[in-house]
Parts: sequence; C-alpha cells; structure tokens
Amino acid sequence: MNLPTRAAAAALGRSPDYLKRLRDSHGGFLLHGTHYWLGHSSNAPITWDIDAVREAIAKRGMQARRIVEF
Repeated sequence: MNLPTRAAAAALGRSPDYLKRLRDSHGGFLLHGTHYWLGHSSNAPITWDIDAVREAIAKRGMQARRIVEF
C-alpha cells in the first residue's frame, strides 16, 4: 500500500520527520524507488510503500539487536 507521508507515518506509528530522516538522501537506509517516491514538485507529497518500509525498519531493528534470520 502506498501512502503520502502523514498517512504513512500514522500507519507505521512513527512521525513524518522520522520517516523523512530515514531516506537515503538524508543518510538513512530507505531507498528512493523502492521505499518511497518523490512527487513532481518540491511541494508534492512523498509517497511511501508501507509494506516495504515496515520490512526495512524491522530488518534494521533485528540487525541492531544482532538477531539473525535462518
């Protein structure tokens, strides 16, 4: 499911600023074209793939806790 920033943040239980900081363009691990897409102008909302973002955040959390998937 793809949602604009505010709706995506609410669906993920995170703040819009947190999501924006996770973008690769801001030093984060969420990739443009995979986890989010920019709009046609600087005022257009960023669209987020909720499932891909949720998976990436969970994977990063597991890595931080050194939990390895088998």
